[in-house]
Amino acid sequence: MSDRLPAHLEVSGLIRTVQAAGGFASVLHKGERDAGTILLILTERGGNPRLFERLPSIDGTRNWQTVSIQDIDNKDIFDEYQRRRVSQDPDLWIVELDIVNGERLIGLS
Repeated sequence: MSDRLPAHLEVSGLIRTVQAAGGFASVLHKGERDAGTILLILTERGGNPRLFERLPSIDGTRNWQTVSIQDIDNKDIFDEYQRRRVSQDPDLWIVELDIVNGERLIGLS
């Protein structure tokens, strides 16, 4: 048995936590219910978008890491990364969390 929380429960928990704190959360792409990978877009009042994904580390654990930060002058790179990831992994969840210091919700600050 895996000790990993099913994706839909993790997404639901993140959304409820953000909403309880007065933020906004939305599922932009719904992935596989139990084993889908989660890609998070963290914003603050709709600005400063940062993209996070759990990636394998040297010790075998999977940790949240910044994979893209939206460039104001070239927003297409940020959007293209998301499209590419969905085409590579159709089971992927993309969730946007709009809350100040969203990194704290995934243990990064």
